[in-house]
Formats: sequence, structure tokens, C-alpha cells
Amino acid sequence: MAHSGNPIAGTGTGSSPRLLIARAANLLFTLSLTFVGLTAITFIIGRVMPADPVLAIVGDRAPKEVYEAMYLKLGLDKPLIQQYLIYLVNVLQGDFGKSIMTTRLVLDDLIRFFPATFELASIATLAGIFIGVPMGVVAAVRQGRLTDHIVRVVGLIGYSVPIFWLGLMALLVFYARLEWLPGPGRIEVYYDGIVDPITGFILIDSAVQGEWEVFNNALSHLVLPAAMLATYALAYIARMTRSFMLDQLSQEYVITARVKGLSELAVIWRHAFRNVLVQLITIIGLTYASLLEGSVLTETVFAWPGIGQYITNSLFNADMNAVIGGTVVVGICFVGINMISDTLYRLVDPRVR
Repeated sequence: MAHSGNPIAGTGTGSSPRLLIARAANLLFTLSLTFVGLTAITFIIGRVMPADPVLAIVGDRAPKEVYEAMYLKLGLDKPLIQQYLIYLVNVLQGDFGKSIMTTRLVLDDLIRFFPATFELASIATLAGIFIGVPMGVVAAVRQGRLTDHIVRVVGLIGYSVPIFWLGLMALLVFYARLEWLPGPGRIEVYYDGIVDPITGFILIDSAVQGEWEVFNNALSHLVLPAAMLATYALAYIARMTRSFMLDQLSQEYVITARVKGLSELAVIWRHAFRNVLVQLITIIGLTYASLLEGSVLTETVFAWPGIGQYITNSLFNADMNAVIGGTVVVGICFVGINMISDTLYRLVDPRVR
């Protein structure tokens, strides 16, 4: 019997590395397919748009021979599939082309502008989580009471009122009238250039270099735009948290826990809330991704030098290399956030493993 048990144990041990390799291969294949699909769709949309990249470079008064030379230089005479394959190879090497608008490499522009959006969206998402989740739980526990009605009204306002209007009103009240907070921009002009851009995140760079005046100024500039994005984030998270908690609080295991004499806090947070964590992770991930890609209006209102404003300005200037590069980076972030959410599922809920 002892001898017959060894092969079984050996089989179990041997299957584990194979399973890990299979999962890694599956993940790599999924990521590769997603990346190819993302770049292909973005590239084709950029090519079929009515904007002429050649005219954007040479101008509409350039001689015909200059136009044709640039047309050939950009490879626009080649079939679309060949153009895409060339672009894909260049992107894999980190080459997104050159921006017409800034005359710099698109990759350099993305490294410069993306941290501003990442910083803004991250702070807004964290605020949305720490405020929105408790709001949703309290609203579910006090269903039909005044607290519940207040949370639902706040959620409705935050989710439906145009964010650019909220931003303009916030600037009018807190900047123009009360003068409590600074106006548009990421930092005051006279602080520009004091901090070396080590990471691109101005709060981190200024803190590491001990420039606390710059840190405080940058933080004060973050308050209004982050609050506008956080209003949307907490409204959505609070609404969904309330919905998930109402469903769990009506389950039989909650009634059983109360009958056993557990405290209300233990019933709510230790039992009901744990069962909505997986759903909440999905909602938070989607919210974070939407703030990273959808903060264009906020960045425009507050003159925030982020990737949303960069893509918008590039689109208006027919700078398709910048538009495609920025869109690909945002798409990669979206896929990355989904991967992190999948990993968190397994940590939070053993049944997923």
C-alpha cells in the first residue's frame, strides 16, 4: 500500500509545475492577443480618420513634390496591413513615432504626461473607496431611513451631474470667490523646474528631494480636480456597495448569525461585507480604469497636463502618432488593472482559486 501511494504523490507533485506553466502560457497568449487587437483597432481608426497626417506635417501650402516625399517617408503608400505590421514592430521596440505637435518622441511625451493623470486618478480613486464604501454600507444597513436617502441623493448627483460643470463651479467658488485653493495647473509657475522629475510624480519627487513648499503647492492644486473625479468615483462605488450589501443582508446566513447572538458590527463587516468584496474589487477596478482614460474634461477645465489633455490636443492637431500612442498606453493600463483585479479575486475568495 505504501508503494502504491508513491506514484500518486509523484503525479500530484509533477502536475503542479505543468499547471503553472499552462496558466502562464495562457496568460501570455491572452495578453499578446489583447495587445495585438488593441494596437490594430487603434491603428486602423487612426488611419481611416479624415485627418491627413502629411498635411499636418508639411502644411497645406507645401509643394506637391514635398507632400509626396513626406507621404512616401511615412510609408502611407504601403498596404494597410503592412503599415500596421511595421508600426507593431516599432511599438514593441518602444517607438511610437514622433509627435507633430511637440516635435518630441511620443514615448517621451507619454512618460512626461502620464504620471500627472496617474497621480490624479489614483488619489481620486482612493478617496472614492474610503468615502464611498462606508457610505454604501451605512445606506444598506439603514435602508429606507434618512441616511439612506441622503446617500442615494449624493450618489445620484455625483453620477449624473456633468463633471466639467462641477469643475467650473468649484473653480468659481473655491478659487475665484473664496480664494481658499489655487487655480488651474499642476503647480505654480514660479515653482516650475525646482524639483527634478525623477519619477514624474510631483508629490513623490518633491517629498524625496525635501522641497516641502513645492509639495504643499502641488498638493493644494490637486485638491479641486481630485475632488471632482472623486465625486464621480464615490457616487458609483457607494451605489454599487449599497446594492451588493442589501442583497447579502437578506441572505439566510445573516439571519443565522444574528440569531446566534453576534454583534451587529460583526454581522455587517465580518460576514456580509466579506461576501461583497469580490464584486467590489470589480467595481473599483473599472472605476479606476475609467478615471485613467476618462479624465479629459477634468484635465481640460483645470489645465491639468495629463495624458487625457495630451491626446485631445493631439487629435485637434491631427497628430495621429500621439493619439494612437496615448490610446495604446491607456488600453494597456486598462488590461493591467483587470489583471490585478483577477489576482485580488484569488486572494480574497479561496473558491476562485
